[in-house]
Amino acid sequence: MGLTHTSTGLGAVDGGLSICRQDPTDLVVALAGNPNVGKSTLFNALTGMNQHTGNWPGKTVSNAQGRCERDGRRYVLVDLPGTYSLMAHSAEEEVARNFLCFGGADAVAVVCDATCLERNLNLVLQTLELTGKVVVCVNLMDEAKRKGITIDLNLLSQRLGVPVVGTVAREKKSLDALLSALDQAAEGDGSPRVIPYPQRMEESIAALEPMLTERCGGRLPTRWLALKLLEGDETLLAQCSQFLGRDLSGDVPLTEAAREQRQALEDWGFDAERLRDFMVSALVSTAESLCREVVTYRQRGYDRRDRALDRILTSKGTGYPIMVALLAAVFWLTIVGANYPSQLLSAALFWVQDRLTDLFLLLRAPEWLHGALVLGVYRVLAWVVSVMLPPMAIFFPLFTLLEDAGYLPRIAYNLDRPFRACDACGKQALTMCMGFGCNAAGIVGCRIIDSPRERLLAVLTNNFVPCNGRFPPF
Repeated sequence: MGLTHTSTGLGAVDGGLSICRQDPTDLVVALAGNPNVGKSTLFNALTGMNQHTGNWPGKTVSNAQGRCERDGRRYVLVDLPGTYSLMAHSAEEEVARNFLCFGGADAVAVVCDATCLERNLNLVLQTLELTGKVVVCVNLMDEAKRKGITIDLNLLSQRLGVPVVGTVAREKKSLDALLSALDQAAEGDGSPRVIPYPQRMEESIAALEPMLTERCGGRLPTRWLALKLLEGDETLLAQCSQFLGRDLSGDVPLTEAAREQRQALEDWGFDAERLRDFMVSALVSTAESLCREVVTYRQRGYDRRDRALDRILTSKGTGYPIMVALLAAVFWLTIVGANYPSQLLSAALFWVQDRLTDLFLLLRAPEWLHGALVLGVYRVLAWVVSVMLPPMAIFFPLFTLLEDAGYLPRIAYNLDRPFRACDACGKQALTMCMGFGCNAAGIVGCRIIDSPRERLLAVLTNNFVPCNGRFPPF
């Protein structure tokens, strides 16, 4: 089955909410998950398609749809864009969240990476706040086994209150259990784990839920919607109003109650930013406690080395000196090390230029042709290659080594606060570092920044970074 207008790209008009059912009995399943957890591999294995996704801010993202059948039961699988969160900051997060909220899926399979389950459970817990018809698909179980990681899937299922299935997406025989669990999830609403928030937040949620129960009619989860009212997400509330066919923002009793609760929270020190921080903290702490219960490592202290490095590389006392020293070492190796291959390239390429000049003289070519081709095209190319290629060939491999070692995210963490003080994003530190190698690569790398404003700011200011072609030593 190939990609067609009925299998992918649907929803360009309605935000990705169209579902292509061939029969009313088809089971619509949404596949959600973080990027790079094997979600699309799972989708392809089930549908026989060859769907490829590339998710980054600024790229058009949509839902891919495909079908599969088992024991006479037909499934419509909707491959959502990979996302780390449903607190929509980017296009892919918004598309995934909107489909889960308003797309009418009969069940949701949240695909997780077994080798880093704690990070993936954040999305699982947010999805459980939206619906109880969830199956947690713990993928890459073979990789986890190879790394000595054991996950108690039964205990995780008990703690989450929904089915949990282990899979290896490349092995189709492991997918039957997933389809069976989806059947089970679609037939009845489970009893998902409730995320505990601070007591004052819980009181505000409880005050709004009865009013929302009356207005939603069971079409949207009231606890989740109460959180969004307290958070003041106007865009999402407008979409909820459209879905319900009722203007929530124009509902005076509801908006007044929400305003009173937000004011009460602010009196307790829960302003909008801190409220969101507490929501994220509750999700992270719940994910940590779950993983402590269900994940065991063959090697005791599996992550002890990483934790120790974090304390050294991101602390206020040692983080910045180490960062400056490492970047200085990279620049020194790039500048000094590039001199020798640059001289060799320059000598070789300009020797070829002299031979080309001899050839043009031998052929009695016009002076203008020699000037255009040899002194114009070839000489410029020779200068660019001899000056730019050696430092790029040194800088980018060194930069890649720092990335593979996990140090670049720590740089972004260290510089997040200084960049925030300039109303920029900490991720821009990475794009500016890339700009020292090549401004073009640094500007293209700005797509990792979620906010359109901060992304544009990074694109405009990255031009001021002196790439290796503009280093004074050259």
